[in-house]
Amino acid sequence: MTNRQPMTNPLGTAPVGALLRKFAIPSIIAMLVGAFYNIVDQFFIGHSIGELGNAATNVAFPLSTSCTAIALLLGVGGASAFNLAMGRGDREKALYYIGNAAVLLFGGGAALCLITQLFLEPMLIFFGSPDNVLGLAKEYVRIVSFGFPFLILSNGGAHLIRADGSPRYSMLCNLTGAVINCFLDPLFIFGFHWGMTGAALATIVGQIASATMVFRYLRDYKAGPLTKVHLRPQRKVYTYVMSLGLAQFFNQMAMMVVQIVLNNSLTYYGAQSQYGESIPLACAGIISKVSFLFFAFCIGISQGMQPISSFNYGAKQYDRVKKVARLSLISGSVICITAFTLFQLFPRQIIGLFGDGSEMYFTFAERYFRIYLFFTFINNIQPMSSTFFTSIGKPAKGTFLGLTRQILFLLPLIVIFPRFLGIDGIMYAGPIADLMAALVAVAMLTGELRSMGKENA
Repeated sequence: MTNRQPMTNPLGTAPVGALLRKFAIPSIIAMLVGAFYNIVDQFFIGHSIGELGNAATNVAFPLSTSCTAIALLLGVGGASAFNLAMGRGDREKALYYIGNAAVLLFGGGAALCLITQLFLEPMLIFFGSPDNVLGLAKEYVRIVSFGFPFLILSNGGAHLIRADGSPRYSMLCNLTGAVINCFLDPLFIFGFHWGMTGAALATIVGQIASATMVFRYLRDYKAGPLTKVHLRPQRKVYTYVMSLGLAQFFNQMAMMVVQIVLNNSLTYYGAQSQYGESIPLACAGIISKVSFLFFAFCIGISQGMQPISSFNYGAKQYDRVKKVARLSLISGSVICITAFTLFQLFPRQIIGLFGDGSEMYFTFAERYFRIYLFFTFINNIQPMSSTFFTSIGKPAKGTFLGLTRQILFLLPLIVIFPRFLGIDGIMYAGPIADLMAALVAVAMLTGELRSMGKENA
């Protein structure tokens, strides 16, 4: 028997600003923790192994992006489906979305681990690994891939927990794993002298701890008990979940494709420049992870927006949906302007945190920071708009927006510009793609909010 009392849920009655803070702050912390997983490894590897170690983790980064893509496909999709159903008052159907999403999260990680183990070397070469980096990359990825099921379950499960009204516990799951990783990295790398192997093992231990906490929460889900029936994959259930998570999934997969093309372009055009193969690859890897650190704020805010907009759209409270969208965009803009200022004023100091290098290494890093990330101050608009459309049950629009920056604009520019400008062409491709994606997002979001206002009237 279904529960038909959507308005008793605080998502439909509490002040929107307070709700956004309640859900966004733990989401931001959780995203920062996820970013720190990569940053911490990069920091200790850079100080123990140097430029080649940094280049190796950059070559492996597409696999981390793949894990994030699967986690978002099922995590965001499951959370959105759950909140939309709860907003309509259909609690029983909502539990099926959570159960199916949880099972497929772990299964997707196991499948990715198997594929990685079977095709490790050709994969890394395809990702753009030069010969002098391949050995270190294989050492790192061969071990860290065993943590993929736990990484995907913990990242995707955090969305399912947040949708159930427990954003603090969701944050704690990721925070626990990150603290363990931060403690074990220096112990394994410097104390036991395990190098890349130590960094990989530290990462896995933290991921297993986070996944265990997610599993414990799902056993006692607040919205209702998850029975074996809810956990059994049903095509109608998981296809709907995936349809709502496709925007985030395609956005991450697009990032992976761009990362692979970018790595190969940096290696190819770097060899033709004064910088050589490894300097552009190492610098770009660090800069992408640093930029993702600020981007974690924007994604965290959009994830905090998701349950509020989903529930209220399902309950047809469109004024609350519009209000949370505007507050999210304003908050994200403040973060992006701050990041833009830091990237333009202190690029050398930021890159210096990840180990020493030649003067040419720092020269390239400074130029890459300032040019490639020039439009950082508007970078929140496109991902937030994509998440917004997904959260209100319009995955086609969300998916399209998720593809604009990476696939429609950045990928062609990375291929075309270097043919005329050399390695500088890669740098200029970034800001042009950012600007074009933001303009498309503004147009689509404005149109949606206007039509929502007419429907409300």
